[in-house]
Amino acid sequence: MRHVISVILQNEVGALTRMTGLFSTRGYNIESLNVAPTDDKNLSRVTLVVRGSNEAIEQLNSQLSKLIDVVGINDMTQGDHFERELLIVKIKINSESQQEINHLISEFNAVILDDSIESYTIQLTGNIEEIDGFVSKISTLGTFQAVARSGSVSVSKGKIILSSYANKNLSN
Repeated sequence: MRHVISVILQNEVGALTRMTGLFSTRGYNIESLNVAPTDDKNLSRVTLVVRGSNEAIEQLNSQLSKLIDVVGINDMTQGDHFERELLIVKIKINSESQQEINHLISEFNAVILDDSIESYTIQLTGNIEEIDGFVSKISTLGTFQAVARSGSVSVSKGKIILSSYANKNLSN
């Protein structure tokens, strides 16, 4: 099963390496990793995507919450959440595909960042299925010159916060 895990991590040298090392030593491949600052300069928010059984990921999250650098953790897939990804794609086009590309951009509510004579640079924000669908469709209309994807970012719906996972385990 695909799990989206968000972690609040101390912004210290080596903290990210220690956290990701936990995944690799247990044989898990991180499919997506996004790190960004928070409103507190001492903390970063890490969102990662990994595959594994619910039980295995629960055990991994429990071990992760014990790392000294980890301030809060939440397996977003255990509850309702918002998940998005940013795509920026540059595609070389020919004049015959220009109308189709414009239609596709409109259909997906994408944004044209640059539309030179020979190529388009397009931005799209959406869920993973939308991003994958757009990439699949646009790939038939030209030649990719660059594809940049941010990786997943996620926020829980409702009252759940990142410290909830650690607090839940302490109360069990």
